[in-house]
Amino acid sequence: MRMRILPPTAQRVKIYTSRKCNERIRQRTEDNINYYKHKGRKVINSRIEQLDEEWDIERVLETNAATLIIASSILGLATKKKCWFMVTGAVGGFLLQHALQGWCPPVPIFRSLGIRTADEIGEEKFYYKNKCNRFLF
Repeated sequence: MRMRILPPTAQRVKIYTSRKCNERIRQRTEDNINYYKHKGRKVINSRIEQLDEEWDIERVLETNAATLIIASSILGLATKKKCWFMVTGAVGGFLLQHALQGWCPPVPIFRSLGIRTADEIGEEKFYYKNKCNRFLF
């Protein structure tokens, strides 16, 4: 048996998210499925398109980090104050921490806002594509 130092990629965010928050997200996904599962082909295909456009936690974190890094770098250069570069370094460190562990300070905030992982979004899409007993396409 191989000993793991880092959590599996697909589970790392859920592992570091509170049970209550994971349950709320799971319940929202289940509610979505229950709402759409008896809808017609056109409505379900539209829902699948919405899911294709939904931003997952990785995209939200990357966008947030990139924005903060760019802004703090510009502020550091414009004001010539080195403290802004500390923000750049901290955000880069948090992004590295997230890449390795699946957790960084913004994760609980984004998860509490209902931002799902790619797997959580994919589970909902999978249901519509494979479990609805409808030929969707």
